[in-house]
Amino acid sequence: MLNTLFKGIAAAAVGLVLAVPPALAQQAVKIGVVAEFSGPFADYGTQIVNGMKTYLKLHGETFGGRKVEIVQRDTTGPAPEVAKRLAQELITRDKVDILAGFGLTPNALAVAPISAEAKKAMVIMNAATSVITTRSPYIVRLSHTLPQDTQPIAQWALKNGIKRAYTLVSDYGPGVDSEVQFVKTFKGGGGEIIDSVRTPLQNPDFAPYLQRIKDSKPDAIFVFLPPGSQTIAFIKGYEERGLKQSGVKLIATGDLTDDGVLEAMGDGTLGLITSFHYSAAHDSPENKLFVKTYAEVNGTKYRPNFMACAGYDGMAAIAEALKKTGGATDADKFLAALKGMKLVSPRGPIMIDPETRDIVQTVYIREVKKVNGQLYNIEFDKFENVKDPGK
Repeated sequence: MLNTLFKGIAAAAVGLVLAVPPALAQQAVKIGVVAEFSGPFADYGTQIVNGMKTYLKLHGETFGGRKVEIVQRDTTGPAPEVAKRLAQELITRDKVDILAGFGLTPNALAVAPISAEAKKAMVIMNAATSVITTRSPYIVRLSHTLPQDTQPIAQWALKNGIKRAYTLVSDYGPGVDSEVQFVKTFKGGGGEIIDSVRTPLQNPDFAPYLQRIKDSKPDAIFVFLPPGSQTIAFIKGYEERGLKQSGVKLIATGDLTDDGVLEAMGDGTLGLITSFHYSAAHDSPENKLFVKTYAEVNGTKYRPNFMACAGYDGMAAIAEALKKTGGATDADKFLAALKGMKLVSPRGPIMIDPETRDIVQTVYIREVKKVNGQLYNIEFDKFENVKDPGK
């Protein structure tokens, strides 16, 4: 009688144990998106999450047997302490499995040590300073780095008659990275750097810088500025100060002619040459589907830009990694699944470098043109399989 009772209890216990994994498998994978959803950089977080939603619309919300759930937190701008606090709260209170987003470098750098200490995968969907991936072994980047996008435009300039250049960049990580890489590549190819200037990250007045550049008479000015109100103001100043009329060419990374604000910048952008990894006009079936679905999911207020593309690809990488791990989010297993991953993105083929955990991708040379009455970055040349030269 007792033996029968114990056998029954034991069988019931085994049944409970066996029942646990399926129950756990049904728990949602929480992705904590730390980004900028208000203030002057509000479009950054919005575009990233819009891209993530576009991927989920096309591919469903369940991967590796687990549904994904996005939990958003707003840093309000470049606010490292705020980003750090939000990431800590997401991990301890909201129990997120993965950190993602990060439009701005200062915020990504502030959260990196938390990723390392908590052993949480951290998927960068914009922040582009080269060093970020070295700050935690659990960071992967699905966006770009500024050296990666800058090197090709310096090479293109040298081949197209530009011998004397002036650089103007925003004074924070990505700007410094772009300046250093442009100077290195341009001078290395025989070009001359007349001077370099760094402008404040917030509320810069471009007028005195532009006058100084005009007076120095370079062949071209190389520019990196965070896209949005600053790029609109810079293009306006470039025209008003007469640099364009005086023959000073303007070359830049694609941040300057960001798809999201290109129409607002107006016809002053026509003919501008930039190097970048994504254009809404990229001619591929994957991008046409991405642009179409993006509008269906998010409306037509926003044209998808490079941050939306990185949000889409970041979500794709998370989804594929979950399939490989059977839904497990243990950071070491998850990172092993991400390293070396190849995807066909709306921007073209991409890969996560297994050594640096940074993206390898094609960088395109583009010119702003009008297509059916609208401004677009039209690709006319490319550099394939570009790694981050900043490493």
